[in-house]
Amino acid sequence: MLNSLQNTLKNRPTITLTTFNMILAVWIAFIFNYGFLKTIYELTPYQGISAIAFIVATSIVLVALYNFIFQLVNWRYSTKFFACLFLFVGGISAYIVNSLGVIITADQIQNAVETNPNEALDLMTIQLLLWSVYTILIPIFAVFFIQIKPDPLSKTLLKKTINSVISLLVILTLLYIFFVDYAAIFRGHRTLKGMISPQNTFASTWSYYKKHAPKKNLPHIPYGTDAKLVQEVSKSHPQKLMVLVVGETARAESFSLNGYSKMTNPSLSQLDIINFPNVSSCGTSTAVSVPCMFSGMTRKEYDAQLAYRRDGLLDIAQRAGYHVTWIDNNSGCKRTCDRVTKFEIPQNIQQKWCNADGECDDGILVDSLKYYIDQIPKDDQTPRLVVLHQMGSHGPAYYKRTRPEFQKFKPTCDTKAIQSCDRNSLINTYDNSIVYTDHILSSMIKTLEKVPNHLTGFWYISDHGESTGEHGMYLHGAPYAIAPSQQTHVPMFVWFSKEWNQFNAQQASCMRQLRQQELSHDHLFPTLLHLLDVKTSVINEKNDILNTCKNTI
Repeated sequence: MLNSLQNTLKNRPTITLTTFNMILAVWIAFIFNYGFLKTIYELTPYQGISAIAFIVATSIVLVALYNFIFQLVNWRYSTKFFACLFLFVGGISAYIVNSLGVIITADQIQNAVETNPNEALDLMTIQLLLWSVYTILIPIFAVFFIQIKPDPLSKTLLKKTINSVISLLVILTLLYIFFVDYAAIFRGHRTLKGMISPQNTFASTWSYYKKHAPKKNLPHIPYGTDAKLVQEVSKSHPQKLMVLVVGETARAESFSLNGYSKMTNPSLSQLDIINFPNVSSCGTSTAVSVPCMFSGMTRKEYDAQLAYRRDGLLDIAQRAGYHVTWIDNNSGCKRTCDRVTKFEIPQNIQQKWCNADGECDDGILVDSLKYYIDQIPKDDQTPRLVVLHQMGSHGPAYYKRTRPEFQKFKPTCDTKAIQSCDRNSLINTYDNSIVYTDHILSSMIKTLEKVPNHLTGFWYISDHGESTGEHGMYLHGAPYAIAPSQQTHVPMFVWFSKEWNQFNAQQASCMRQLRQQELSHDHLFPTLLHLLDVKTSVINEKNDILNTCKNTI
């Protein structure tokens, strides 16, 4: 057997570097980019033979492009390293693009960098494993098994020069012939480059680290330093306790509160809430939306680097006199809670709601809120803001975001490989996660109803929505310019206790009057500070919902 193995290794096939580069270029162009080619075919203005010719030309451009790149990076001692790098990165990004319809952007790289291990594991499926075996591992094995014929440096340079020139000529010729068509397609669909693997990952990673990655050792910027409370707290006017819930991956169209045909909000619909059906998010991912909504910047002016360095909503509320606490059951606060209290969930509550992998049911937030409230001294006169960050409907494992008693809709998609489920079962599973969120949120409100000696309020808003196969897209994180409404249209509602309404009747009345207006995450910062009786010059009154009714408040 040893002799046989030695003979096999000794007789490994040998090919030239030119042939190796061409085979690798063809593999990447056709196997990894069939989703891109399919999309180009759908966008082409041609029909029949002309459309086929256009796709063939596009495929040749891709092959020539990668062949040109390999002339630059693949040398005698670097060939196999770069080949494996392109195969691994290209294979993973191709699966994400082709199977989930996700476009690779800098925001997606940020999501990957900031995700936690459990979220990453939810993407590991049998389909991904099989894809990796056939399109990544076997080709990588072939790369190491094949021998590259050594050539003198002069001959190598000559061949590389010839191949580079030919590749460039092919690219330029075909782009010239179809220039008008390519210009129209890419001008109207600028995110198409995010479908080309592995270029999309390399370019987006560079863009992330250049523009989005937090910079170290930069000075902190105070903001809203003039913040103060304009409502004195006394025995005759109790302190406020506001609970803000940041939802996860909940979309407005799946809330029966917003007209959805399936009853996904059986509990909330029985409560006296003020629902806002026309709200849009700042981003299509947690990494963008959460810091944006707390930053005081609008979506159009949002600057991630500035948001990381500057005081936000929570800092300003704390400066004004609020005790601010963040309770998390997700992947963190994205640096928005760096300077406020982070609630340590008691061990007994964790044991009740968390599995062996450390992933916790959202019921942990209800119990944590109850525990937090129970610890407040009866004579405490400190106004409080509590932010709860949900796991919500985080995909793709929607079936893990509910409990058996809340699985109202059948059949369900009980797998992380959601693209393999039929649409009805996938929607049912997602809707069941909304039913459970309904239970969680209503339980929190019922807890606040029983809080004595406080004016209690509740605000729920989701960070972004979710695609469940619409337009061939799954999950979230699409570039905002092309993101479907499923990813940007989010649910939002508020609730106020009887005591709050007794002392601030005009606030609830105003918000009820304006509930049909088109709103967004832009309105959270100024409106919440207004509700909390915080006054500061940095509040953009134009985005303060209550400012419309300021003459009566």
